[in-house]
Amino acid sequence: MKKIAIDAMGGDNAPKAIIEGVNQALDDFSDIEIQLYGDREKITPYLTHTKRVTISHTIEKIDSEDEPVKAIRKKKQASMVLATQAVKEGRADAVLSAGNTGALLASGLFVVGRIKNIDRPGLMSTIPTMDGKGFDMLDLGANAENTAKHLHQFAVLGSFYAKNVRGITSPRVGLLNNGTEDTKGDTLRKETFERLSNDASLNFIGNVEARDLLAGVCDVVVADGFTGNAVLKSIEGTAISIMGQLKKTIQDGGFSTKLGALLLKGSLSQLKESLDYSSAGGAVLFGLKAPVIKCHGSSDAKAIYNAIKQVSLMLESGLMDQLTNEFSKESESND
Repeated sequence: MKKIAIDAMGGDNAPKAIIEGVNQALDDFSDIEIQLYGDREKITPYLTHTKRVTISHTIEKIDSEDEPVKAIRKKKQASMVLATQAVKEGRADAVLSAGNTGALLASGLFVVGRIKNIDRPGLMSTIPTMDGKGFDMLDLGANAENTAKHLHQFAVLGSFYAKNVRGITSPRVGLLNNGTEDTKGDTLRKETFERLSNDASLNFIGNVEARDLLAGVCDVVVADGFTGNAVLKSIEGTAISIMGQLKKTIQDGGFSTKLGALLLKGSLSQLKESLDYSSAGGAVLFGLKAPVIKCHGSSDAKAIYNAIKQVSLMLESGLMDQLTNEFSKESESND
């Protein structure tokens, strides 16, 4: 049985959206056990299951405006802290939260802990592409600054995830840069390019540009945390703007515009689905001893359901054990 600890009070739509997603997951997956951490009185009205689910009551939670490190140190009974503590103590196999991102990163790092020889865990998410296949990108903001060694480790982490969770036999790894030429980029990008080129275990295809990401140019995109976060938010903002502008154009248009939209309803639904982040699950703080999943703060039940499915796949694949074994072989020759 896969035991998943969930912060039921984290996120804009908690606990309603969290519990609705949990209900759906319990319906569909018979091999999971959910441990909910949060206010019992607020959780119970939405919970339809009584088997394979428990509630650990606490009224303390970490708010979005709390300073991350201070919050996890002072709020020892917060739902997020208790959920990560369950993983540390072996009572749960993974943790999921839609709450304060910084607090979850800090809690994952300080409570769950890093896999030996991984210097910096990276925040990774599967981002939709126009062909529906998506790509895994890290780091998306767990680190403000990175070294070439960190980016090399991100490439290995992302490749492992793409193979074992998404089922891609030989994931194409690309380095996000300001041009595709081998000589492009600053010192960090050039040094990283050399490292990735010399790693025979990776299917490294070279530099990739941001404008080509949604076209599915590669399966794993490697970036430093600052750049990755900026690109992610640009993609999200662009997708939201396009869909909003399209909707406004249809609403403001005449009869022929609305008729055309009706005829294209199926195609427009497919477009919306292709840009929908909620179908990909949550972002993984990758490089820790257990899966730590960060869902978007505005996650609905669908997003929570898919994040639970994502966790289940990670646990089923034995990914964490494989990563631990892989990085235990690491020598100082890469330094």
